Amino acid sequence: MTLLLVLLGGAVGAPVRYLVDRWLTARVGGRFPWGTFVVNVVGSFALGLLAAAAPPWLLTLGGVGFCGALTTFSTFSVETVRLLEEGRLRPALLNVTGSVVVGVAAAALGWWLG
Repeated sequence: MTLLLVLLGGAVGAPVRYLVDRWLTARVGGRFPWGTFVVNVVGSFALGLLAAAAPPWLLTLGGVGFCGALTTFSTFSVETVRLLEEGRLRPALLNVTGSVVVGVAAAALGWWLG
């Protein structure tokens, strides 16, 4: 049952991540990885909320499955490396510091609200 919950959550989280990234890129352009930034912050908030207040089955479905597929450290890392390779040091540093600071703050806020 646990694996099924993870699969179901992931099956929703991954397409949501893709659609949010495409939607944001189409609206604000691709010079900064806003899509990845937004899904990571939203996912951090949601996981903080779920970790603080959800029953175990919902934490598995929403936290491990949905948030696990929604958020992406690997894409964040590759996008940061690409910014650095393009010589865009300031956006790369903003991506790293902003993602960590805002992501942790979002998780803390979710935890506090939960």
